[in-house]
Amino acid sequence: MSRSIAIVEDDVDQRENYADALKAQGYEVTVYANKPEALAGFKQQLPDLAILDIMLEDEMDGGFDICRELRQLSPQLPIIFLTARNSDIDRVSGLRLDAWDYITKPVNLQFLGVRVASLFRIASTVAMQKEGDVPAALQMGQLYLDEASLTVSWQGEALNLTLTEFWVVEALARSPGTVKSYDALMQVTKQSYVEKNTINGYVRRIRKKFKQVDSGFDHIETVFGVGYRWHSD
Repeated sequence: MSRSIAIVEDDVDQRENYADALKAQGYEVTVYANKPEALAGFKQQLPDLAILDIMLEDEMDGGFDICRELRQLSPQLPIIFLTARNSDIDRVSGLRLDAWDYITKPVNLQFLGVRVASLFRIASTVAMQKEGDVPAALQMGQLYLDEASLTVSWQGEALNLTLTEFWVVEALARSPGTVKSYDALMQVTKQSYVEKNTINGYVRRIRKKFKQVDSGFDHIETVFGVGYRWHSD
């Protein structure tokens, strides 16, 4: 069965161009022109991947709203923001909503197809992990990390991490004492373009979630100008 993609884009020409390019690669494509249409469609059936513009008709942040709704329906659905809004604030906002990528217009349609295929490969890997083809669960001190369920616990209490935050914690904790550079952590996020400030933002939110369980948590060390390191007990 071919993979299904939903495109939410209010510009009819761009919407059709994206759809035609992806259909030519064998995907099933459903298009929506605005937020109400998209949300109604997603309640009926979720796609395998969603491509969202941010500004939809008269709704300045319609795409962000859709992303929040989709995350409630499916925490691991691959989501791409494809938008003309290229400010750092918008980019960070999109990634904080746990979108898998943020691409600015105009986009090369060949690049879009390659990026979609890449995210589907990542989604397949995640699905295989949930079926049990994964490294052993990690128990290290007060940390428990389980790739099968994509969960992290600290002091026996589960943390509410996003998928990207899980990947960052996993990368650090599986190599305790080893500095993970910004470049390495950028690869961990599996996004096509990530800035240092975005990585810093992920780590700040991860630390905050650990500290909600343990106010004295200090196991993620900053190596200034280089990256981060997990400090084991």
